[in-house]
Amino acid sequence: MRSPTQRALTPTDLTGYLRAALGDAAGIEAAAELGGGGFAAVWGLRLTDGRDVVLKVGPPPGVHLLRYEAGIAAAEARYFRLVADRVPGVPVPEVLAAGDDWLLTRRLPGRPLSELADPSDTATARFELGAALARLHTVTGDRFGYTGAGRTAADTWPAAFAAIIDDLLADAETWRVRLPVPDALIRATVARHAPVLAAVDRPALLHVDLWDGNVLTEHGRLTGLVDGERHLYGDPLLDLVSPALFRRIEDEPGHPLLRGYASAGAPLRLDRRRLALYRTHLYLLMLVEMPSRGITTDRGRRDLLEGLLSAELTALTPP
Repeated sequence: MRSPTQRALTPTDLTGYLRAALGDAAGIEAAAELGGGGFAAVWGLRLTDGRDVVLKVGPPPGVHLLRYEAGIAAAEARYFRLVADRVPGVPVPEVLAAGDDWLLTRRLPGRPLSELADPSDTATARFELGAALARLHTVTGDRFGYTGAGRTAADTWPAAFAAIIDDLLADAETWRVRLPVPDALIRATVARHAPVLAAVDRPALLHVDLWDGNVLTEHGRLTGLVDGERHLYGDPLLDLVSPALFRRIEDEPGHPLLRGYASAGAPLRLDRRRLALYRTHLYLLMLVEMPSRGITTDRGRRDLLEGLLSAELTALTPP
């Protein structure tokens, strides 16, 4: 099922975006829509000059988005260009051209980790992902939070994180998303842990969305990190949540991602309270985005996320 945020693009549309990016001489030899995401329309194109590229087009005008998704298409181009400039050894797509709501990049080799049936085939790629994250996290921003005009940011991590949570709770009210706990409990839990969050005093560059569908691998090696539009500056621990989706990575000290991170000379102290706060953020986001993605009848998904959100908040509540 296509998300309401995903445009249905015709061959004429594809040609128009390509020529806006590369000029009138650019042509398409073959095209296929790529799956795996639920926000933008993503197409793989083989050009008549032999290049393989990816065209990503944001939601159509007038579609109601979550608050943090404002300006998200431009954010992805900024992320890929920044990584290519500051940490060139980390594999991200080369930006060929970008507009207000679209992005054209070279296509990286490999398949998403989510498509590999045997987990043993992913250990090396996950190790290399950890090492890549350690390098990404050396990039420091000017403020905490999202980048771009009008997007949520603050001078401290506690303030930025609280504002990010407030935005999601406001979206929940706008979209009439029923949460398993009161808004006030979530806000109070975040506020009570402000001193814990204040331990983060450097805004590190984060990808934020490194679930298996956004990590590419070929022949067992890491070949790419994609979908960088949700990046922000904050606590490196936040980047350990999505790679261990629905699990607690602090309970897996031998996880290859953690070993890879340490191999880069940057071991992390796995603070359970901060990780629980970041899982609270992720599960809240995944619940709140369901109606905006047209996911209104998946009771199993809702039950899972409600249970996980409640469990993290319970873990953060003093006895």
